[in-house]
Amino acid sequence: MDAIKDTDFKFNLQSGKYTGKVRDVYEFPHKIAIVATDRISAFDVILPKAIPFKGQVLNQIATIFLNHTRDLVPNWLESTPEPNLSIGKKCKPFPVEMVIRGYLSGHSWREYKTGKRTICGVNMPDGMKENDKFPSPIITPTTKAHEGHDEDISREEILRNKVIAEDQYIQLEKYTKQLFEAGSKYADERGLILVDTKYEFGELDGKIYLIDEIHTPDSSRYFYQNTYEQLQNENKPQKQLSKEFVRQWLIENGFQGKTGQKIPEMTNDLVISISDRYIELFEKLTGTNFVKDHYDGKLQRIKDQINKLI
Repeated sequence: MDAIKDTDFKFNLQSGKYTGKVRDVYEFPHKIAIVATDRISAFDVILPKAIPFKGQVLNQIATIFLNHTRDLVPNWLESTPEPNLSIGKKCKPFPVEMVIRGYLSGHSWREYKTGKRTICGVNMPDGMKENDKFPSPIITPTTKAHEGHDEDISREEILRNKVIAEDQYIQLEKYTKQLFEAGSKYADERGLILVDTKYEFGELDGKIYLIDEIHTPDSSRYFYQNTYEQLQNENKPQKQLSKEFVRQWLIENGFQGKTGQKIPEMTNDLVISISDRYIELFEKLTGTNFVKDHYDGKLQRIKDQINKLI
């Protein structure tokens, strides 16, 4: 199956390259070019097989939402000349990811069911069950690790250790709430619930910018609105559009990214099903049909566009 597992471009003005879990970031003096590959990660581990069209889905959804929220928060994106390529401002990232949760799901639920009632210094009410809605959204930041696992961190720790200046962190919290509100409204109009998500921010010339991607299935979790109440009342799992189903498959097969655990085999049928789920989310979120970009010559097209624009 065709997919972009990695890239290895070289450019005359290139000042560096950062290889993330999913994205290859090419750095230049004043701009960056980000290639959304088809790699997939879970529990902060890159899985062995790439997922066809995943990078295109992520890049095109992120582009839509970055343009949709530009009036709320300034962002880094300047152009998306290829389905898997974005080019924009080179910002200095803040070393914290701003995670915001509207519902008790995923990591917060895994913590809650062990008996914990505090996450990242934020209290969670007693008597909740998985996927219940919080009284109001909670912000649960994590450190941004270049390698290995991101770690939960509290607001108090961030300020006490001067990870981010207080005035800047207050602004990040404000932006995070505004973006989540906008994303929730957008999802609601399309019959979805934005459950939780994360935002990353950076700084350029003293100004804060939203960077990376937003509201994609890699950074966000969505439930279907029309079945939410019934499934909660019946204590059944929520139907969701996110990569949580990949995490669940890994957990069921004995893998949670811990030392000594082996990643289970990913069959071609599994890879295709994951690809289909990503495309389903694209179409559900955007209300448009997904047009698959052809892989023939794709890497050369991406390279040519970077050379042209930078």
